Amino acid sequence: MNNNLAALLPETALTAAAVLGLLAAGWLPRRRQWTVGVLAATACATGLAATAHSMVTDAEQTVFSRAFAVDTATDAGRLIVLGALLLVLAMSVESVRGHRREAEYYVLLLLTGAGTLAMIGANDLLTLFAGYLLASIPAYALTGFAKDSPGTEAALKYYLMGALLGTTMLAGIALLYGAGHATLYPELRTTLPGAPYGLVAVGLVAVLAGLLFKTGGAPAHFWVPDVTDGAMAPVAAYVTTLPKVGGLIAGFRLLHQALPGTDVNWPLLLAVLAAASMTLGNLAAFFQTSVKRLLAYSTVSQVGYLLMALAVATRSDLAQQALLFYLAAYAVTNLGAFAVVTELPQARTLDDYRGLARHRPGLAAVLLVCLLGLLGTPPTGVFLGKLQVFSAAVDGGYAWLAALAVANTVASLFYYLRWLAPLFRTATTEAAATVHTTAGRWSAATAYTAATASLALGLAGGAALPLTLGPLLL
Repeated sequence: MNNNLAALLPETALTAAAVLGLLAAGWLPRRRQWTVGVLAATACATGLAATAHSMVTDAEQTVFSRAFAVDTATDAGRLIVLGALLLVLAMSVESVRGHRREAEYYVLLLLTGAGTLAMIGANDLLTLFAGYLLASIPAYALTGFAKDSPGTEAALKYYLMGALLGTTMLAGIALLYGAGHATLYPELRTTLPGAPYGLVAVGLVAVLAGLLFKTGGAPAHFWVPDVTDGAMAPVAAYVTTLPKVGGLIAGFRLLHQALPGTDVNWPLLLAVLAAASMTLGNLAAFFQTSVKRLLAYSTVSQVGYLLMALAVATRSDLAQQALLFYLAAYAVTNLGAFAVVTELPQARTLDDYRGLARHRPGLAAVLLVCLLGLLGTPPTGVFLGKLQVFSAAVDGGYAWLAALAVANTVASLFYYLRWLAPLFRTATTEAAATVHTTAGRWSAATAYTAATASLALGLAGGAALPLTLGPLLL
């Protein structure tokens, strides 16, 4: 039995920092609670360093009775989550500075980040559900952190949807355990092919329901627009980015490791869900006027493209690298767009961005890069990610899904241009002075960093793609 605690250093760093931050919050004066944010950033940096060391030394292993796997997917997921969490921490500085619960905010981010990392490496159904709970419950509190009416309503909707689909997921785990007499993926891989078809099918659908809730994919996407619109901008950035990384990598591992030999036609199910997510997300985004709701529906459509990699998890060798690279590119691009929204708290509608290119040219440039990046325009990272995902879908026998994805990508140009066009129109100086008031330097720095990373992933994709190659451990 391998009980190597060092293999879980990134997860341990986040959890330990959360505990220390919670203890420190009880005696730190309000003006000093920013030190918990520094502690959170230090924990993320520690996790990134440990992950880099693991990737250099090829320390692939399964630990604690094979319940957690440290392999290529885990390391790539850690890099994405910890890097994205650093960006979220940076863009949160102005929003929570001086708040009487500032320390608790950082603690909640650390806890939900640790839960996301647990989902990424979970090699056991019970470990997966534990990570799901740890990633979800602090996120509900973060959604209602501002304690205003929109945030409270959003938190309630988020919680109720999460409780319903979390219970459904737990029931699915029970069914898969009853069918396969195990919860470890390697054992389920052996026992599920001989289990009753109906039991496996219903159990899998129920587990996927919980993972779809985490990712915001159809038909479990109804919470996404309300939570994104009601929560503070940094929290909205978090819930539309990091849970997707955890849910999609966890789903890929489950399908690839535990269910390759079953008679259940889950590739077709995932293909249909991918088609529904990308199409519904795009259609709903067409006539949105709120920038946060537009980004919310955009992220639903992005999940559809990402689910294509899960549909061909066992049918294409390109699936894993396509999923991991696309997730990295999407994370920095989406966070860059939200960082601009955070930096301009008074600009809530598309028309409020009128004249931004003249009054805030740097932020306008970031928004141009990130929105065209989400569309999939070269040379951004999402372009290369989409190219990889579409290639994997064709290679896996779903050319029709790739064709639908291309059509949806072209259609999405409409609503991204609806946001970009006002940037270059003229606006009165008085109106611009009000709605283009900036929050501070931290959000702006986050926006520039994320946009640069998006471009760097696109330009240096040849160097980044090899990092996503490697087998998943059983």
